[in-house]
Amino acid sequence: MGKVFTKSTCALLLLVFVWGGSWPIYKMAVPYTPPLLFAGMRALIGGLILAALLYKMRNKIKWRENWSKYCISAFFNTILFFGLQTVGLIYLPGGLLSVLVYFQPVLLGVFAWIWLGEYMSPLKIMGLISGFLGIAVVSMDGLTVHVSIIGVVVGLLTAFSWALGVVYVKKVSNEVNAYWMVSLQCIIGGVILIGTGSIIESWSAIEWNGKYLLGLGYGSTFGIPLAYIIYYKLINAGEASKVGTFTFLVPIIAVFIGTVFLDEPVTHRLVVGLLLVGVSIYFVNYRGKKGNASLFNRVQAKFNTEK
Repeated sequence: MGKVFTKSTCALLLLVFVWGGSWPIYKMAVPYTPPLLFAGMRALIGGLILAALLYKMRNKIKWRENWSKYCISAFFNTILFFGLQTVGLIYLPGGLLSVLVYFQPVLLGVFAWIWLGEYMSPLKIMGLISGFLGIAVVSMDGLTVHVSIIGVVVGLLTAFSWALGVVYVKKVSNEVNAYWMVSLQCIIGGVILIGTGSIIESWSAIEWNGKYLLGLGYGSTFGIPLAYIIYYKLINAGEASKVGTFTFLVPIIAVFIGTVFLDEPVTHRLVVGLLLVGVSIYFVNYRGKKGNASLFNRVQAKFNTEK
């Protein structure tokens, strides 16, 4: 039991709590800002803050050799992901959209099997499906009768782009610096989102109140740069499908935070969803007594070798 909370375990828990907390915080901020400008500003400021922290490592950017990799990553992980997510919210309620977006870990497991050669056992498949069902059950309270086909397609495309982006980052992880990858994909994607928002939205529509500044500040520090650094570090150190499965916890945590701060009730669906997510995590990480090292141990070893 003493080895349960290793450095890698804590990093993974921190990641899901940071992302889980972002949903209610952004929900409070969005009414006071146009969505594309808000998404672009979070990405750009977050990327610039990270770049400032990495300034002494600027020789590792290698822009001439890697500019295309940074742009491709920005396209999938910032422009498409944030852009499609914003469009999806126009057509669908947040609960249904979150179900579709968090289909990403299932797609990630499939893509990791196809392109990264990760073993996809029947138990792992059951775990991935169980996790998705857990998210679906928890999100049922937010569903409405009317469902837009366009919104469903956009939501699935959001999950698809996110999964492709993560697999791409893992494939090129040995060619680019992971920290600069996060920074530059946020900067490039943020500039394009802000440019698009400036054309179709209005800067004067932003209300610079406490809720908006909280959302902008949280996204620019915790929600994007810190979270993505942890995420890709774990992805590169372990099997992508396993790390991706833990993102199923994000909307579960978001529901709990909403219950405490937004007075949202805890329903029986939440309890069932939590059980399904727990089963998912267990199945995807189970290797048997004589199996390979667990994800946590392998990530811990990776961290130790990089000290």
